[in-house]
Amino acid sequence: MMSSPPSGVQTDAEGLILPKKLINPCLESTDRKQLHRELKFTTKMGINVLNQKSELQRAYEKQREKQLQQQQHDQHSPTIGLKGELSRVIMERAQKHEQARQQETENDEDKQYVNPEYLNIKAKLKQTTDFK
Repeated sequence: MMSSPPSGVQTDAEGLILPKKLINPCLESTDRKQLHRELKFTTKMGINVLNQKSELQRAYEKQREKQLQQQQHDQHSPTIGLKGELSRVIMERAQKHEQARQQETENDEDKQYVNPEYLNIKAKLKQTTDFK
């Protein structure tokens, strides 16, 4: 008792029912079709839909965000402020020490400096005293 398959069903030569391709609701959606059509049009025209900001604006905003985050981080941790104060005091002392050392070397150079004119006059005096 072989009954014939219902109408609208496709069968092969052996009488087996052929599988029907399933409908993808995403591809059949009118919203998706309109969006795809719009994207194709904008790419054809060369319009950048996703990134409306220039690279400079994005970099500036990123820098501001980092700066604000750093300020908030500095405000929340008092030990970092103390470390900054300590390093500032150390730098000031190092600069004072360096200035004192430079001044000391300049004074030593002034003491060691002998005027060549003085040496010439001294040599002439020796010559004149030797002849007498």
